[in-house]
Amino acid sequence: MRASTIAEREARGRAAREHSKRSSHRTVGELHRNPIELLKQSSEGRVEKLVPLRYGRMSVSPFTFFRGTAIIQAHDLSRIPDTGLTMPICGDGHLMNFGGFATPERQLVFDLNDFDEVATGPFEWDLKRLTASLVVAARHMRLSRGTAEHLVMTAATEYRDRMAQYAQCGALELWYDRITFDLMAETALTPERRRAVRRGMEKAAGRTHESLLEKMAEFDGSRWSIRDAPPGLFHVHGANTLFSADDDWFTIGNWSQLIERTWSEYLKTLSHDRRELLSHFTAQDLVFKVVGVGSVGTRCLVLLNVDHMGKPLFIQIKEARPSVISQYYKSPSLKHEGERVVRGQRMLQAASDIFLGWASGPSGRHFYFRQLRDMKLSANIELFDTDLLEGYAKLCGWIMARAHAKASGQAIEVSAYIGRGDQFAESLTAYATSYADKVEHDYDVFLKACRSGELEARTDEDMAADFRV
Repeated sequence: MRASTIAEREARGRAAREHSKRSSHRTVGELHRNPIELLKQSSEGRVEKLVPLRYGRMSVSPFTFFRGTAIIQAHDLSRIPDTGLTMPICGDGHLMNFGGFATPERQLVFDLNDFDEVATGPFEWDLKRLTASLVVAARHMRLSRGTAEHLVMTAATEYRDRMAQYAQCGALELWYDRITFDLMAETALTPERRRAVRRGMEKAAGRTHESLLEKMAEFDGSRWSIRDAPPGLFHVHGANTLFSADDDWFTIGNWSQLIERTWSEYLKTLSHDRRELLSHFTAQDLVFKVVGVGSVGTRCLVLLNVDHMGKPLFIQIKEARPSVISQYYKSPSLKHEGERVVRGQRMLQAASDIFLGWASGPSGRHFYFRQLRDMKLSANIELFDTDLLEGYAKLCGWIMARAHAKASGQAIEVSAYIGRGDQFAESLTAYATSYADKVEHDYDVFLKACRSGELEARTDEDMAADFRV
């Protein structure tokens, strides 16, 4: 079969403008839906007592609300025409789902770091999630409209320029490209941005399994056990559990029975050398961990293992639920949601955790496995000044372009569609501004539902008080 020429691929990208003009991306569409019903739908199947905590974390600000409502934006995006340029997309690429971590070679890189919603979809859906998050966050930080629009233009034009560069790259060049902290420091445009990168490197270096062990666990002379810190961390079968007595997990006798068969299935998804490495570790304890904003109430476990030297390895076992992207954009999908997450992560990231794998739980739920903490770092954007925010927006645009180019092999088509001018970026800026208005309206509707009792919202502090003597 003859491979398409570069000219043919460029023509294919430009042809997508015929049914999806670049100016059309300004619109958010006619949105006649009830955000509360969509939220309730996304809360189904979660640990019942943790759903109020999910809503409590979302209620802090329009931005935390936005973080917890990937389902709403996926619904809304499905109501407007798309480019037809489809590929593996992150599905929830807002600005807090980027972060630093160590590669298997111990290089510090910055990349996308959340793939719960990964699926095949139009490339621009990721950009619309990112750009809307920039405006919502900028408003939360009380920045001007002009600053918010500048952040979006910065991210969108960086995506355009990097995609144009990747369109000139060979397949292996794309596969090996990594955005390391050293490269970030070299390309930083201001001294303050360089200092921020260096501070991040120093901070990440201290975020190891050993440092986590000291904070989370205690040793009784023969075995390590993780300390409860409810509602965020507790033993499923312990005194502080938030599981109801009739929950299928709670009725399983103890933590080793809960994990035994799932762990064996997980090992089969790893390569031989990774299985051999894990054979040097012994399981010590298993706890339930509440994570993030949008994931609160989904099942997430942390397994503490130690090797023969007493060195720890924390493995996170996280529930993989159906992607909101695949719910609203139909495409061929894998039967196992954990496998979907792992495959998507490996395709989109420049380098991935060596312990990525998947398995089904004792009641048939799907899970994926990864290290809990391996020099991981996230940005505290609320402490950023406008210069650092601009640098961060630029970095997010670069990372998303690299991820899309690598995962799809369609940099030529996407770059040809976007073109060299600012029209696409300006359309995304208009979209992000209008969609942020919609987010704030939905947030008000959400708060009213919480105040009326239609939804129960509780803070971490409020729930923690339930466990104090």
